[in-house]
Amino acid sequence: MNDLKAKLARHLMALSYVQGEVTLTSGRKSDYYFDCKQTALHPEGGYLIGKLFLDMLKGSDARGVAGMTLGADPLVAAVSVLSHLEGRPLPAMIIRKASKGHGTDQYLEGLKNFRPGDTVALLEDVVTTGGTLITSAERLRAAGFKVGDVLCVLNREEGGPERLAEAGLTLRSIFTRNELLAAARG
Repeated sequence: MNDLKAKLARHLMALSYVQGEVTLTSGRKSDYYFDCKQTALHPEGGYLIGKLFLDMLKGSDARGVAGMTLGADPLVAAVSVLSHLEGRPLPAMIIRKASKGHGTDQYLEGLKNFRPGDTVALLEDVVTTGGTLITSAERLRAAGFKVGDVLCVLNREEGGPERLAEAGLTLRSIFTRNELLAAARG
């Protein structure tokens, strides 16, 4: 494992991984909770996530990144800022859970930084069933964008990649749960 992933694993385990029974967004019960925002909003944690996502996007045809609010907000911001510093600017777009309800009444924020038909990479913090990513992809496609890479920080290994594949999306993760636990021990 590279040094950046090892550092990120330490941050995630210290700030984001909580052992104990919880109910997830999907409604499922789990014996742990993963609050990635705690790490993504930490200066070094946000940098590490952004850098690792950027590395995963090397060679991609993505013209920008997007993700569902609130979990993906710090992720898309980190990738966008770091992409500028690395000379490959990728603007960010935030996907709302509900339309704005006023003004332009849109689901998508940041549209002026994109052109119709652009390929957009989807970012997510945690994937359990993949439902949030499927909704995100539908909203991007409805607005005239193509969905390219689909990346997450943690794949809980609970059926998300399979459900996403059925929707024509291929998930890649920085960590699976087992990889994260192994990295934390190593």
